[in-house]
Amino acid sequence: MSYPPPSRARSGPRRRALLASAAGAAVLLAGCTSGTGPASTVSSPSARARKRAAADSTALLARYDAVLAAHPGLTERISPLRAAVAAHAAAFDGRATPNASASPTASPSDKDDAKHGKKAASAGPSASPDPVPTTEKDARAWLATAERTLADRRARALLDVPGELARLMASVAAAGAAHAFVLTEGDK
Repeated sequence: MSYPPPSRARSGPRRRALLASAAGAAVLLAGCTSGTGPASTVSSPSARARKRAAADSTALLARYDAVLAAHPGLTERISPLRAAVAAHAAAFDGRATPNASASPTASPSDKDDAKHGKKAASAGPSASPDPVPTTEKDARAWLATAERTLADRRARALLDVPGELARLMASVAAAGAAHAFVLTEGDK
């Protein structure tokens, strides 16, 4: 059975067109806010992930600094790894990355990164309350465990972040896994 056409022509816009227009206007208005309202205080999931990754790298950097302070004999072995972690923290934080190929001795920018890392690590909950192990081998294992744990966490977080951030996190997670290997190499 077929239905007869409506007897009168509708005047004005249809309900569907009104709803689409209202939704479009809401999106347009939300996109044009000045950034000072309540919507700007809520960060996106990728911004939160980036901030968390920066804080994690900064806390890891503080661990490296603590090991270097407690075991100066490890300077040659772990300074390149520390420089890479400083570069990771800077990349997640949006700062210019320090020259990772610089010499393992502390440069002025490394000292600034160390100060920044210690300050952020002591202020945040991700800082390690654990004391640095007393032997060099145990200190390297302590750093390797921290690197491995962080690499695993970042690998799991890849599913929740968009393209460029996911690539950065994957690269840093792979570097962390490599650092863990280098730190424990020769111990077995």
